[in-house]
Amino acid sequence: MKTNIVLIPGDGIGPEIVSAAKKVLDRVCQKFGHDFQYREALLGGASIDACGIPLTDETIDAAKSADAVLMGSIGGDTATSPWYQLEPSKRPEAGLLRIRKELNLFANLRPAYLYSQLKDACPLRADIIGDGFDMLIMRELTGGLYFGERKTYEQDGLQTAIDTLSYNENEIRRIAVKGFEIARKRRKKVTSVDKANVLDSSRLWRKVVEEVAADYSDVELEHMLVDNCAMQLVRDPKQFDVILTENMFGDILSDEASMVTGSIGMLSSASLNETKFGLYEPSHGSAPDIAGQDKANPIATILSAAMLLRYSLDLDAEANAVEQAVQKVLENGWRTVDIMSDGCACVGTQKMGELIAEAI
Repeated sequence: MKTNIVLIPGDGIGPEIVSAAKKVLDRVCQKFGHDFQYREALLGGASIDACGIPLTDETIDAAKSADAVLMGSIGGDTATSPWYQLEPSKRPEAGLLRIRKELNLFANLRPAYLYSQLKDACPLRADIIGDGFDMLIMRELTGGLYFGERKTYEQDGLQTAIDTLSYNENEIRRIAVKGFEIARKRRKKVTSVDKANVLDSSRLWRKVVEEVAADYSDVELEHMLVDNCAMQLVRDPKQFDVILTENMFGDILSDEASMVTGSIGMLSSASLNETKFGLYEPSHGSAPDIAGQDKANPIATILSAAMLLRYSLDLDAEANAVEQAVQKVLENGWRTVDIMSDGCACVGTQKMGELIAEAI
């Protein structure tokens, strides 16, 4: 297969982890006879430094002309970086929000899987972990609070800020359909997370999800309030299969889920539109404190590349090969510093990428 992939290294550790993931994709090409053509593009702080804005039309056009995008991490230290002296619309994260909207990436998939080799890195007790867990958080990505109308103004001598949380039924229905379709291929259970006891947007969310569920009689549906879900993730993560939720709730819950897997450096993600196109990135941040030190864990980015192979290119065997290679490297005792445990060998970002590529 010949395909075009845009690489967006981004900021902080982004260039390092994307470089490691590219080694793995290159090995896939060698092993399976594919031809991946790469083009690099700027986003976030790197784009601000080079172009004065966090996202250029050139990057948008490059992404739209590609089969998929593999991205590193965006942003920097909010306390010290000059990027955060700019108005919010010109900061790195504004570019990330805009590219999601421009590419209509409404469905964000974040798997959270506990490798048996990383049980010691999991902060939960052994009796809670049991045989491990395997869940997928399906987060709506282009609506809700992050994209609603906002303003800051003075009223009666007081600074006042307003953020608007808005969803329409079509936005909810399309993400719900994605969630049920994926659950049908997994363990056939959807946990829809909302705050329907308080929010009108959540009451509409629950109503539309129930309408969609009527077309998937083979999939179990349960509703759960977001505060209870946050508690249940650390009380009994094994109960979850697909967690379906809105933008802000999904942002928070997926970070919590990442930590019970042992490290946020293990959590991959895919952001999809209504076609096979997707943007793939690790769920963690840019970690500017360790940037350039070859310390970052590239596994989340490598697993994101595996999702790219599976969801955008329909290369299931190749995706399985990457995931199995990650498993093999962990079984052989190789670790980056964030998942290090007694008796294992600590390696850097690039070496981990090389080891996984060699294991394919």
